[in-house]
Amino acid sequence: MAQLEPYKGTYYLWQYVPSIPAAVIFALLFLLPTVFHIWKICKTRARFCIPFAIGGVFEIQGYIIRAIAHNRTSQLIPYILQNVFILLAPVLFAASIYMALGRIIRSVPGGAQHALIQPAWQTKIFVAGDVVSFVVQGSAAGLMGKGSKAGMANDIVIGGLLVQVGTLALFVVTAVVFEGRMMRAAAAAVVDGDGEWRGHLRALYGVSALVLVRSVIRVVEYAMGRTGYLLANEWCVYVFDGVLMLAVMLVWGVWHPGAIIDNYTTL
Repeated sequence: MAQLEPYKGTYYLWQYVPSIPAAVIFALLFLLPTVFHIWKICKTRARFCIPFAIGGVFEIQGYIIRAIAHNRTSQLIPYILQNVFILLAPVLFAASIYMALGRIIRSVPGGAQHALIQPAWQTKIFVAGDVVSFVVQGSAAGLMGKGSKAGMANDIVIGGLLVQVGTLALFVVTAVVFEGRMMRAAAAAVVDGDGEWRGHLRALYGVSALVLVRSVIRVVEYAMGRTGYLLANEWCVYVFDGVLMLAVMLVWGVWHPGAIIDNYTTL
């Protein structure tokens, strides 16, 4: 039976021995929707969804490496890799979510004039925030296993997560303002307020909320520290990260934004 072993003397990377069955189950759960999303991208040529599919690959890799780490709790590389893959996958999901809003706006005749931020600038602003979040969180990878710098790595991750939370919050506000303006225009019989764009926007709200909730919980998790309840109990990563991100992939699959391209625009 595997036992929790220290890394370089008395420093423990893990607070528990990672479960093989749980990690394998979640790797398989993410495999199916990831394959579906790759197929959907090829079918609809929705290139803006490529980061989303890569995020699914990150999730699969993260959970596979967690299973491998079951018998390697004293090794640094498996610990860092699984942490980075699972931590950064939602950032890639968010990149595609941000780009989808611009397509929704452009899919509606006259939609751009009702946008809080013009679609072209929306993509640049929100994806830039996403890139900053990705880089900041990723930069903490090399420090995670160094006892003397673990606190610094923890703070860096919190900073990256806060950037993600702020970007997502601004994005949701932008989407809500757009819908509000569109509905007021519809009331004046200027545009169609019951178009298919509203269904895609609702799906966008759903996946954005899931990523936002997950990121807020992650901020709390890292703020509590390595020995805090959320990081010290394995079920938390599966419930508050794995399940939420799996839901994101399922919702995005049912209301796939590739249909926006097929039905409305060639962008």
